[in-house]
Amino acid sequence: MDYVSALVPPVVMATFFTALIVTIVKSQGGPNKAKEDAIVDATIARAEATRQTPRTD
Repeated sequence: MDYVSALVPPVVMATFFTALIVTIVKSQGGPNKAKEDAIVDATIARAEATRQTPRTD
């Protein structure tokens, strides 16, 4: 019985990891891709603008 209790956590983790990967792959592209890309581009532009602003101490 010890081998069952030793194998259950890795099997559960592998199952959840597989489900996570499947969800990520399925959510790529589709109708929301342009909106997601625009959000990422805006975030990157905002971060670069903040980084390039000169500080006045």
